[in-house]
This record gives sequence, C-alpha cells and structure tokens, in this order.
Amino acid sequence: MDPRLQRRVQRYGWDRAAASYEQYWMRQLEPAQAGLLAMAALIPGQRVLDIACGTGLVTFPAAAAVGAEGAVAGTDIAGSMIEKGAGEAEARGLRHVSFDRMDAEDLRFEESMFDTALCGLGLMYFPDPLQSLREAFRVLRPGGRFAAAVWGRRSRCGWAGIFPIVEERVDSEVCPMFFQLGQADLLERQFMEAGFENVRVERIETTLRYDSVEDAIGAAFVGGPVALAYSRFDEETRAGAHADYVRSIEPYRRGTRYEIPGEFVIAGGTKPMEIAAAAFSKRAGTADA
Repeated sequence: MDPRLQRRVQRYGWDRAAASYEQYWMRQLEPAQAGLLAMAALIPGQRVLDIACGTGLVTFPAAAAVGAEGAVAGTDIAGSMIEKGAGEAEARGLRHVSFDRMDAEDLRFEESMFDTALCGLGLMYFPDPLQSLREAFRVLRPGGRFAAAVWGRRSRCGWAGIFPIVEERVDSEVCPMFFQLGQADLLERQFMEAGFENVRVERIETTLRYDSVEDAIGAAFVGGPVALAYSRFDEETRAGAHADYVRSIEPYRRGTRYEIPGEFVIAGGTKPMEIAAAAFSKRAGTADA
C-alpha cells in the first residue's frame, strides 16, 4: 500500500473513531496501558513524549506520574483525537501537558528532547514502524527509555475476524500488517535495529469484556481501526457485516455478555549513553501527514 495513502486512511479513520473510542476501548485497553507505563517506570520531573496518543489514555496517567514539574507531549496523526485530548487537558488545568497533530515517522522535535517516549498500540498502524522507532530514538536523550505496546498474535485475538469481514465488503487496506509486530521476536528485533539496547519484551494475555452484543459491535466497527471503511457501508451491508462478526465471536458469548480473548506485547529499551550523532540524525524529507 502507498505509504501516503495509508497515512490518510489512518488519519481520517481515527478522526471518525475519536468520538466513540473511549466508550468502547478505555476499559479493554487498560492492561496494555498499565503494562506500558510500568515498563517506562516514569519518575517526577521527566519530559515524556506519547506517540500515537489518541485521546490521552496514556498521556494523562503519564502526566500524573511526572507531576507538574515534568512535561508530557502527546502526538497523533488524527486531528480529532488531538482536539479531544487538548480539551481534556484544558478542562483539568494541566499546563504541563500538550497535544499536537504529528506523523510518528517525522516528529517535529529536536534531538534529545525527552527522557522517555511511549507508544501505546500505535506501531501496528504506521507505514514504516522501524522509521517511527528511529524517530523515537532520535528525540530521546542518551540513556532515555522507549516503551511500546502492540497487539499480539492473530491466533490469540478473538476479535481478529473483523478485518476479513470488512475486506470482503470494501477494499480498505486499513492495516495490512496489523498482527505482524506481535509475532515471535519481531518487535524486539525492530527495537534493536533502531539502536535501542537492554531491550525487554513481555506478553500479556487479556480478555476484552463487553456487556452486550451492541457494545461488541460498536467496538469492532465504530470505535476502532475500521471506522473509515465502515462509514462507507449502507444499512444492508452493515447488517450483514454485523451478523458475520457476531458469528465470529460466538464462542466467547457468556449469556448476553462477551469475553473475547486478546494478547498484548510490550517492549522497552534504552538509548545508549554514548552514541555517534550520525546514528540518530533525522531522515531527510517530510512525510505526508
């Protein structure tokens, strides 16, 4: 897929999902976000970058961890996500938190600006995950830490049927490599290729709990990565897609509730204290966001 097209798909897709994202995913993603923050081990006074921050589900706990003497910058390619996060920061009176729309593969920050960088369930969506890791590496100070979470293996994610169900109805190409980083040791190897050392990886088994079939459908189609493709469906197409998805998660129905298995992979690594400047110089050119 053309990287420029993929960026636009992600930008406008998450713009559509922004209004429903927290309703359907805040509780379900909490284990990944808690694991990510534990891996980062934030301390008061640090400068933190939250890449692909969405509405701020990781940004705000990070802000609490570093305190008012620290600073947290949230970036995301979707303007609607950024607007929601910025509005919440203003409502809370958090002057040490900022939000900016930015491409993860072309961060508009100087080298060595941050003590820690985070990316919660964003790497799977980037056209070039390795370049985004290199950008995170570049903006970290020597000795700084980067932690990222991705979804795990397709076979461990009971909701994975959503992608072929959507692709049968529209050529969305929403995330063609969605589960790749969760396979084997690929995430660890990408961290090391980007220059990080002391890389550690954890796998977390989880359960996505939904109180009703309507909530399960909303999470799959409205609040997540296929929101843009789903917006093109007419009512008949939506009904058919809903029926197929409900059949795919039938093994996880518990009465009127659903308990759908999932897996997260969390990785953390540090930027070496001594490193040649050329190793983290910014790639020429600007990505189309």
